[in-house]
Amino acid sequence: MSTPRGDAASGAHTAGTRLTLIRELVERDPTAAADQAWAMIVEAGSRVSGDRERATAELASLFAAGSPSTGISGSTRGILVSFTVHPLVDRFFATVTTAWMPWVGKRFDAERKAGDNLLARSARWPSRIPWPRYRMREVDGRLAAFDFTTRVEPGALQPHRDVLVIDYAAAGRPAAENPKLIIQSIRDELVELVPGVHLGRMLWRTRNGGLHLLAYFALRTDGR
Repeated sequence: MSTPRGDAASGAHTAGTRLTLIRELVERDPTAAADQAWAMIVEAGSRVSGDRERATAELASLFAAGSPSTGISGSTRGILVSFTVHPLVDRFFATVTTAWMPWVGKRFDAERKAGDNLLARSARWPSRIPWPRYRMREVDGRLAAFDFTTRVEPGALQPHRDVLVIDYAAAGRPAAENPKLIIQSIRDELVELVPGVHLGRMLWRTRNGGLHLLAYFALRTDGR
């Protein structure tokens, strides 16, 4: 019988093998490759509640196999893949976000090394409860908020791998105008798995400067 640790290692190996095969498809059919990579992320995230160790090991393996998302630019479609805090906490937040998820993606300006988050218009009034003075901007029927700067550096949890850091607490405008409550304590890290598909980690910065993994998210840049 496999041990949980063995199951996790097996899951990570399987995810790596599948990603290798998908990458071989990129030159022949980049759209199919992106579809398959996206489906693999979604499928792993859907199993976190029932097979937590194996599913999170798969997501970690996929993230480790990515490269910094340096070429990402323009609007992206985003999904929350899974929370990774604690089984009970994750189930609670999963229930809440299944009922209402205002975040829909991010926008990137590769030249400026900056960007912002895209939210549904329904987020405007609820956001004023935690952040009464913060104002979001109208953009093509959605809201833009929580500006960030980007840079490439070693990942916080895997320093041997470079990632694209999404920084919400950078000095100077506009990131410095983000709410100090919650937003400036977040550090996102992003890698590209195949062209058009990016896997991200949301990390929480503690008072002593440590960083803890809160969730995985994914972005798609090919308009699908």
